[in-house]
Amino acid sequence: MPETPPLNSGDIAWMLTASAFVLFMTPGLAFFYGGVVRNKNVLGTLMQSFIVMGLVGVAWVVVGYSLAFGPDVKGWGLIGNLDHFGLSGVGAAGDSQAGPGIPHELFMIFQAMFAIITPALITGAFAERAKFGPFLVFMLAWSLLVYAPVAHWVFDIDGWILKDVKGLDFAGGTAIHVNAGAAALAAALVFGQRKGFKEEPMEPHDITMILLGTGILWFGWFGFNAGSAGAASPVAVNAFTVTNTAAATAALTWVGMSWWMTGKPSVVGAAAGAVAGLVAITPASGYVQPMEAIAIGGVAGIACFLAVQWRTRSSLDDSLDVVAVHGVGGLWGALATGIFCVAALTTGVNGVGAQVDGLTNGGGLDQLGRQALGVIVVAPYSFIVTFVILKVLDLTVGIRVNEEEEVAGLDVSQHGERAYIFGGSGPVLGIPEAIPVHTPAPIATGAAQAVGAPNAAQQ
Repeated sequence: MPETPPLNSGDIAWMLTASAFVLFMTPGLAFFYGGVVRNKNVLGTLMQSFIVMGLVGVAWVVVGYSLAFGPDVKGWGLIGNLDHFGLSGVGAAGDSQAGPGIPHELFMIFQAMFAIITPALITGAFAERAKFGPFLVFMLAWSLLVYAPVAHWVFDIDGWILKDVKGLDFAGGTAIHVNAGAAALAAALVFGQRKGFKEEPMEPHDITMILLGTGILWFGWFGFNAGSAGAASPVAVNAFTVTNTAAATAALTWVGMSWWMTGKPSVVGAAAGAVAGLVAITPASGYVQPMEAIAIGGVAGIACFLAVQWRTRSSLDDSLDVVAVHGVGGLWGALATGIFCVAALTTGVNGVGAQVDGLTNGGGLDQLGRQALGVIVVAPYSFIVTFVILKVLDLTVGIRVNEEEEVAGLDVSQHGERAYIFGGSGPVLGIPEAIPVHTPAPIATGAAQAVGAPNAAQQ
């Protein structure tokens, strides 16, 4: 049994910080998605991301972590066993999976943040039309049946994509973005088009929210990528640098494309471009240098922009373009890793034991092929299992709100609340009387008033 390395206080401090950064990304995603939807669905959209922090946060501790990072079942590299059920054996001591310098429990909580945001990404594909109860069941099932196995394949030291295929995925291009993008495509197909799709305006209701969410995502992504180094190290510094570089390049590229094609530099496009760049650099962030990051970000800005243009002309109602940004961006990033990786950066990182040069550095097509194999397996697996989960739910309890509830909006039909109340708290036009609307109690301003106490103004 290998000797456990001593813990390092600097590495622990950085990884705690990085974990907090990554968790903050999910509220950032909520703001991004919430700004894109219509105002009658903003609370429902925010809630879908927020509640995943609770749902998956508990499921990961109970069983998800063990499935993703527990000792491998049968040695096939497919799934972890239940040795770490309820975090059994996961404590303050170091662990070979966690890497040198940090406690096993810290590695677990860092990975929990990845497990939380990945299913939250999918919600953009079916925004404005999901029942909340079945949504919760889907999120739980997906996190255990899709995310946990794929994370084991890609991230675990015994996972078959990492160990046998030698696929490189520093922070989650295949495991997170390709995975979520394929699931989003399945979800958009099963849910079907929103009422009024391509017949009535469905423009973003609050672009300021989109920019706020993008800023939070950009900030949090430094923990996402640089934290995946597992230590406060030169690898983390490089990952931090290339992450910012790719995001900046893609934002400029997307704005340039929109300016050229429409005559206007799109504000939403700047935000979407930044996210596309962040997605694309994720799998490569520990393995490439800044100039390669510019190439990766530039192509991501163009490819994801064109993918969105295609989607707008198609019949696919992927409400918030998860497939175009995360699916296409993740696909390009996974392949770009095999094109641009640098041997000096790949040695000894994330379980890679040998130097690996990409195509542009004289390594030929070998690593590109390994990257492609990972995508070719993960994307269909995610699509098929997602499709089956949603179909079963749809045939049993139904996954979509009825027409009356969709017209009223998820805020009132699913949660009985409204995001915006202007000019008093009276009836809301267009909301059937059968759907109750509740005015939340005011926050207490003195000791005599209890937070959450019944409000006489509630309807």
